[in-house]
Amino acid sequence: MKYSYLGKTGMKVPVLSFGASSLGGVFHSVREAEAIRAVFTAVENGMNFIDVSPYYGHTKAETVLGKALTELQRESFLLSTKVGRYGADGVNTWDYSARRTRESVFESMERLHVDYIDLINVHDIEFADLSQVVDETLPTLMELREKGLVGHVGITDLQLENLKWVIDHVPEGTVESVLNFCHYTLNDDKLVDFLDEEKGVGVINASPFAMGLLSQRGVPEWHPAPAALVEACRKASDYCLSQGYPIEKLAIQYSVSNPRIGTTLFSSANPDNVLKNIQYIEEPIDWDLVAKVKEIIGDQQRVTWKNT
Repeated sequence: MKYSYLGKTGMKVPVLSFGASSLGGVFHSVREAEAIRAVFTAVENGMNFIDVSPYYGHTKAETVLGKALTELQRESFLLSTKVGRYGADGVNTWDYSARRTRESVFESMERLHVDYIDLINVHDIEFADLSQVVDETLPTLMELREKGLVGHVGITDLQLENLKWVIDHVPEGTVESVLNFCHYTLNDDKLVDFLDEEKGVGVINASPFAMGLLSQRGVPEWHPAPAALVEACRKASDYCLSQGYPIEKLAIQYSVSNPRIGTTLFSSANPDNVLKNIQYIEEPIDWDLVAKVKEIIGDQQRVTWKNT
């Protein structure tokens, strides 16, 4: 496993990290024992940066992850979770207030069975008043950082423009990392336009398979991508299959290929899938196939959608 430093945080993160959203049954039901083994498999094989959120499975992901973490030495992993986006009984809620932010951090620590969180993120800021994020949410997290309860502070969103706006409206060093998803993939590399090394903000890339677009199984019914993009990615997947090269393999190899990106998050509650994707990134990428896939996707490159 290759490692690099996440911006100026001092956190040494693996090129491929463990996203724990699947532990919450976000995509399909999971078996808890198997999900816990997936966490162990990730950490044992060098994926020692783990990202989660109280929103995933409406606290279930944090709860299951917490059970796994009790079996691990605290120094063996770096832990990231989030504030701002929640839910219960199938209903999504958002609250970026100082009070709820502070409460959420302590609730997450209790579910995760830790007394310290390495990185805390403001989750999906496009659902927030960005001024509130700047004036209330981030200052609250900075207070917790000063008290030593959290190590570093970041923000997440699908919309890259929102991430840039917040960074530009807070003192340098407030936002130490950004987490963006579906924008450094075979079908969308827009993230490269926003990589800003001068400010030293670490970059976390998520969803290398574009939420299922870049998979042989294809997209789930709830996927918000437009039909033309879905069809283009299906054709690309079929072509990769004809070449004996699963598109999932090419997709994850591509997503970890940019040295300006600190780490890429991959989520699975299946330990075998965790191992398989670690093996994928250890093999050399076929850049000629990358070029052909991009050609097939064609004018659907960088076509995006609204977060839900």
